[in-house]
Amino acid sequence: MPTYTWYQSLIKPTWAPPSWLFGPVWTVLYTIIIFSYGYVGYLFLNKRIPFMVLLPFILNIVFNLLFTPIQFGLQNNYLAAVDIVLVLATLIWALIAIYPHARFVTYWNIPYLLWVMFATVLQLTVTYLNR
Repeated sequence: MPTYTWYQSLIKPTWAPPSWLFGPVWTVLYTIIIFSYGYVGYLFLNKRIPFMVLLPFILNIVFNLLFTPIQFGLQNNYLAAVDIVLVLATLIWALIAIYPHARFVTYWNIPYLLWVMFATVLQLTVTYLNR
């Protein structure tokens, strides 16, 4: 089934945002991610943070980028639910890990954290409603 048709056919909670909102939100969030994660990479390359501080950022972006192919390519709500939980967990880990080294990176990512928390609840709800 084509992606748009498939997603529209899913049962979603009444509080689910309209589809058109996701593009603008992710544009802002990926701008935050690019600059803040780039700065973390810069800190690592200049030996100002250890690899274990960089690792959750790497894992987070990998899980983040896997979500769309899992959810819309594979059309697998269960795997997408696992993935979004991993996005949230690695983001929390990343923000805690970087806080002693660059607090502003943690603060910059608060909108991303809030959106991922919302997206996690949304995905878990959609998964439950469509079991």
